[in-house]
Amino acid sequence: MKDQITTGLSILGLTPPDNADTVLAEYGRLLLEQNQVMNLTAITDPAQVAALHFLDSAALLTLPGISMAGKSLIDVGTGAGFPGLPLRILEPTLHLTLLDSLGKRINWLAALCEQLGVQGVTCLHARAEEQAFVSGFRDSFDFAVSRAVASMGILCELCLPYVKVGGYFLAMKSMDCGEEVAAAVSAIRLLGGRLQPVLEYQIPGTDVRRRVIVVQKLFPTPAGYPRRWAKMQKAPL
Repeated sequence: MKDQITTGLSILGLTPPDNADTVLAEYGRLLLEQNQVMNLTAITDPAQVAALHFLDSAALLTLPGISMAGKSLIDVGTGAGFPGLPLRILEPTLHLTLLDSLGKRINWLAALCEQLGVQGVTCLHARAEEQAFVSGFRDSFDFAVSRAVASMGILCELCLPYVKVGGYFLAMKSMDCGEEVAAAVSAIRLLGGRLQPVLEYQIPGTDVRRRVIVVQKLFPTPAGYPRRWAKMQKAPL
């Protein structure tokens, strides 16, 4: 896994910190080990873990016009830590918060950070639609990211409230996301954002192409958003 990660990072044009590829490979080993007792990933082949988790996450560091050095980022619905934790390993100056609604995932991520020697990561057990109203979180991050499986409209309602004015929400999507993105344009405006040109990349060593939907925050998200989860599902913006 390490050699594949090292080669893939080079193809992406990234120069990782010392031993970052070793740390990512150990992350992968521990992920697959824990996955035997906890549902963390449906991807169990080490080569696919390297490509579809680590290199896919790393690609966010190559986006034109976007630098994460010294910035704050919240990964909403982080699951097994993707894309946030690989980003932090590859960019040590990133101030990272991992948020997930499942406590056992967050407990594992906190223990994982300790095992990997990655310090200063906030692992937060909370519901995204509730934590967005907590002081110090709302309109506070340079970046919010999500690789969660949800419609673009719902993701924007969950994630944009965390982003400060001038910051960005980055949604990682498949190539066939055009209709859902178009359907979310009015929601993006309502929530204080503006859709930027969609960015695309190919995961090194694969034929997989992905899209990043970039939303810039122009003004604070209006009070009352995000709504309760049931309301979001029943009446999408």
